[in-house]
This record gives sequence, C-alpha cells and structure tokens, in this order.
Amino acid sequence: MTNRIAFVLGLLIIAVIAVDFIYYGNEHGIFLAKKMNELIEWLAFWR
Repeated sequence: MTNRIAFVLGLLIIAVIAVDFIYYGNEHGIFLAKKMNELIEWLAFWR
C-alpha cells in the first residue's frame, strides 16, 4: 500500500465518521466503540 492510498483511505474513514456524527449524533460512535472493545477483548482471549 502506498502512502497516497493510505492517506485517501484515512480521509475516507474520517469523512464517514464525521458525516455519521453530524447526521445521527454520537450514539452510533459510542455503540461501535463499545462493540469494538468487546471484539478486541474476545480476540485477546484467543491469543
């Protein structure tokens, strides 16, 4: 992956998060953060 592709993907992810926050508030972000934390803990168990 080149730096340009990584930069574009990073901007795309930030833009999607910003649009979600603007239109729907922070409830979705908090929910996804909690689920991601659960997933990381579950994966750490299998490590």
